[in-house]
Amino acid sequence: MKSTAMLAPLLHATLVPTVRLPGVVYPPPEQLRRDTSAGFIGQTTLAEAFMATHAANAHRPALVGPEGVITHGELDILTDRTAAALLDLGLAPLDRVVFQLPNCKELVIALLACFKANLIPVCTLASHREREIGYLAQHAQACLHLVPGDDPKFDHVEFSMRMRAQVPSLRHTVVARSPARDGALSLRALWEAQDPTAARERVQALPRDPYQVALFQLSGGTTGVPKIIPRSSGDYVYNMRAVVDWFGFGAADCFYNPMPLIHNFNLVCCSAPMLMAGGAIALAPTLDAETVVGILRRDKPTWFTLPGPLLAKLQPAIASGAVSFSHARGSITSKGADMVEKLTGVPTYHVFGMTEGVIMFTHPSDSAEARYHTVGRPISPHDEVKILRPGTEEELPLGEVGEPAFRGPYTVHGYYDAAERNTEAFTSDGFYRSGDLMSKRLIDGKVYHVYEGRIKDVVDRGGEKINAEEVETAVNTHPAVAACAVIGLKDPLLGERMCVCLVLQPGAEAPTVASLGLHLQAYGLAKFKWPERIEIMTELPVTHVGKLDKLTLRQRYA
Repeated sequence: MKSTAMLAPLLHATLVPTVRLPGVVYPPPEQLRRDTSAGFIGQTTLAEAFMATHAANAHRPALVGPEGVITHGELDILTDRTAAALLDLGLAPLDRVVFQLPNCKELVIALLACFKANLIPVCTLASHREREIGYLAQHAQACLHLVPGDDPKFDHVEFSMRMRAQVPSLRHTVVARSPARDGALSLRALWEAQDPTAARERVQALPRDPYQVALFQLSGGTTGVPKIIPRSSGDYVYNMRAVVDWFGFGAADCFYNPMPLIHNFNLVCCSAPMLMAGGAIALAPTLDAETVVGILRRDKPTWFTLPGPLLAKLQPAIASGAVSFSHARGSITSKGADMVEKLTGVPTYHVFGMTEGVIMFTHPSDSAEARYHTVGRPISPHDEVKILRPGTEEELPLGEVGEPAFRGPYTVHGYYDAAERNTEAFTSDGFYRSGDLMSKRLIDGKVYHVYEGRIKDVVDRGGEKINAEEVETAVNTHPAVAACAVIGLKDPLLGERMCVCLVLQPGAEAPTVASLGLHLQAYGLAKFKWPERIEIMTELPVTHVGKLDKLTLRQRYA
């Protein structure tokens, strides 16, 4: 049997995708040639990269946590069998699979299996509901819906059957964490029915294309529901390996990030790079303090990300000595590195990034000034960053605040099937406009980047970017509401919480937070997007040109 490494040079002889998916904006051929010649992409695919890692670290742990240990070798076999099982269902390469799972071993198994089977995961959240899943499954023309099946608070199987009735392409429901029922197939039963040797031969016989789409990720969005972001296999491999090199991840390391693994941040900055380095990731489907303490004590992650609300829950355990971070080498956070470092005693590094492309980190060699007061530098020396005067393509000098725009070997060239949005999102020379505010600083002879806020209208609640317009559209369907505006207000634990300012219909009674939540539940909006504060107004403020003045609202209710 030929090894994947032997096959790679033959399979990657072309410099263009062998199949061009409608709706996907691929890099221009000249960029593919440049990036391939420089070794950024084209060398290997995600499937091959992980297969090589599993083979080199077969007896080392890959997945750890309260549900047991799976080694790299075992993970390789399980993902072979799952890949073959998915193909046996009639799925074909480049078909789409909606992932709606919490962090668990089944998510990792199914995700790596899709890479091996050349299927494209659509990376949704377990908390998404009708509005998100219905739209995304329809837009992506998904064929299979992968759900947990063991959530005591929500019946994902019944939900999936309703989605299948609405989305003609959605043919299968696979339940990941419980037996088959009500028309849903069991993921475990599917892989257990496959012979390991035959499954490996089938996986290795598939052609590999590093220039092809590997995942459909989701944007935080600036308008409407999240946009689909196509990311290629080759650029994801490059992205992950750059993170490994930046921090020196190795086979003896273990990463714990309780945030959704399917999200680009966890997947490309934390968990998948650690797996690719031969290390382990700690997984648990719940976030209760007892489970988290158990992971920290038993699995001793050497790297971790702990969001503010979770750190607050852990403070008693940290203060009592029940949790120790003495074994940890590093921590990653989006802000407050000095606070996290003081609390845990672990060197902490800032991250800034977006699913559309560029990733920045501070570095272990950086000064305290850089590590605490900037979000660092891009992980690739070939990432390009411009600071533009908002609304223009005029580049601003060092120190001035403007909108960052990015271009590089792993930054996308367009959203999926969204020509109008792509016209707004990219400059005339192909830089992606992030919708954030940023400045550049020179420290110790190096250029660092400082995050200064946002232009785009989103609320950042605990790391989840919630599009304000999407929530406003939903709230406006309430019969008591004449007009509304959604704003984010600062919160010490979550970063921001969502407030909705309402103008009521004449004679209408104002909804409470609870009753508005019930309305949004019936509408089909994910719960984490429901407003947590309501303010009643006689009219919404506007600017001198007649546009809604959210700055005044934020100042009034801060």
